[in-house]
Amino acid sequence: MRITFTLNGEARTLETDGDQPLLWVLRDELDLKGTKFGCGRAACGACTVHVDGDAVRSCSFPARYLEGRVVTTLEGLGTPEAPHPVQQAWIEEIVPQCGYCQPGFIMATAALLAKNASPTDDDIDRNIVNVCRCGTYVRMRRAIHRAAELTRAAAPAPDPATSAPDEAAEAAHPDAPEADR
Repeated sequence: MRITFTLNGEARTLETDGDQPLLWVLRDELDLKGTKFGCGRAACGACTVHVDGDAVRSCSFPARYLEGRVVTTLEGLGTPEAPHPVQQAWIEEIVPQCGYCQPGFIMATAALLAKNASPTDDDIDRNIVNVCRCGTYVRMRRAIHRAAELTRAAAPAPDPATSAPDEAAEAAHPDAPEADR
C-alpha cells in the first residue's frame, strides 16, 4: 500500500503493509528509534507519538490510517539546540531513571500542553496515563508543571487589536447587533 503523510515536518511517501502498526513503520522502515515498544497493546504509552496533534499509541495505529496525516515523533519535537519546553523541563527536573518510557511521556505531555497550557494535577492525572516501571511520577509531575511554565513564557503575547472588542466601534454603533459590530 502506498501512503503519503507528513513526518516531523517533511512530506513522506511510503510503500508498506496497511496493517503494519505505525510503531514498526517508524522504527523498522524509517529508522526512527525514539518511539519505544512497551506492551504492544496500547496500554503503557511508551510508543506515544502525535498524529494530527493528538497523542496516539503507535503500537495499535495501523499504517493505512496515515494517509494525509501529520505525524510527530520525539525526533521531530525539538532539537538539542532548541529543545521543546517539555524536553527542557525533563532535563531541568532530572526526570528519567532508566528512561525507556520517557519518550512516550514527553509526547503525551506535549500533546496535553498544546491543548491546555495550565494543566492542574487532575488534568495531568486524566491525560497522562502512561506507565513508568521506575516510578518517576513525582519528578514527571514537577516537570509537567515546569513545561507548562516554559510553554506559557514562550507563547506570543495576545494582540490587543484582535483579542479585545473594539470599544470605539461599539460606541459608534450602539444599536447594531453584536454580530455586526
